[in-house]
Amino acid sequence: MKEKTADLAGPGIGTYEEVEQILPTDYTPILNPKETQIALFEVKKYIEENLAKELNLIRVESPLIVDRDSGMNDYLDRDGSRTPIDFHINNDYNKNPVEAQVVQAATKWKRWALKQFGMEVGEGLFTDMRAVRKDYFLDHDHSSYVDQWDWEKVITADDRNLDLLKDVVKKLWKVIVGAGKHAEELFPQLKGKYPDFPEELTFLHAEEILEMFPDLPRKQRETEVIKKYPAIFIIGIGAILEDGYPHEMRAADYDDWVSPTIKKDGKQMYGLNGDILVWNPVTKRRHELTSMGIRVTKETLKKQLEITNQLDFLELPYHKMILADEIPLSIGGGIGQSRTYMYLLRKAALGECSVTVWPKILRDICADKKIHLLQ
Repeated sequence: MKEKTADLAGPGIGTYEEVEQILPTDYTPILNPKETQIALFEVKKYIEENLAKELNLIRVESPLIVDRDSGMNDYLDRDGSRTPIDFHINNDYNKNPVEAQVVQAATKWKRWALKQFGMEVGEGLFTDMRAVRKDYFLDHDHSSYVDQWDWEKVITADDRNLDLLKDVVKKLWKVIVGAGKHAEELFPQLKGKYPDFPEELTFLHAEEILEMFPDLPRKQRETEVIKKYPAIFIIGIGAILEDGYPHEMRAADYDDWVSPTIKKDGKQMYGLNGDILVWNPVTKRRHELTSMGIRVTKETLKKQLEITNQLDFLELPYHKMILADEIPLSIGGGIGQSRTYMYLLRKAALGECSVTVWPKILRDICADKKIHLLQ
């Protein structure tokens, strides 16, 4: 058994020997590459239209690069294991240069953008976000090229509770399942080989999952619980659990993972965020689709940065805006596009849905298993 610290930060399986073992040996893609491209377009259109309708969002443009010193970039974890790509823009013969970074996600930019676009309470935005995460282990469902529907919505202080979080999660799940059914209507061959998409999500706090499987590390806990509940939302990711570890590390400056929420059997649980995970019947593995949460206030921002020993972040422009109440309270998240396509179109690998770079060893493994990676 792996140590519990082994998978607290950074996604991916870890070795290509493991990748080769877990990928299916009897895989035949239901849609060929041309049909897949048509299906991707239709699913994308369905999700964007219905996401906007369900959450009252408008589509906006988002950045691929940001100023390094703005504090806008997403550091994903809090242990420094996944850092962005920095580069120097030699502008005006280096008299007015810019130190820039490629975004890892638009998580923090979106909250500031709510102000930029004049969003009122109950209104929000979504983006067709592209990013690069150079520190991923590249496997069947992790790539360095990231495509997400990043979304954010203005809320009030009274909205900062689990009831609102769950209501929004249910609406997102309705859109995702609806997109799967839409794809099946257009391509009937998608239906029948695998179980129907679960209509309902099961909500579980990370502490409750730990109680079920106290000796297992995070990914194994998730795998076991998803075998029982094929679509779940895990609440409270980032807070320290009873065993002394967080379920998974989360950055300290976007989701709120310290606010007390559920109290059960005398045990206080924390966190206003979480992930949707599903059982992927093609790969027979856990499959994460989206992370989301109610964002930090100035109080919880300071508390979380103190926990993570990152109080120096408070000197960055983005964080100063939160401290000065210059940007709205919000809820938001990111839905992995290729991850969602992979799940809905019954694919075995991300590379069947998006074009990016893969190491030769992974290309060879997939070719042997009849998994066609786009290039």
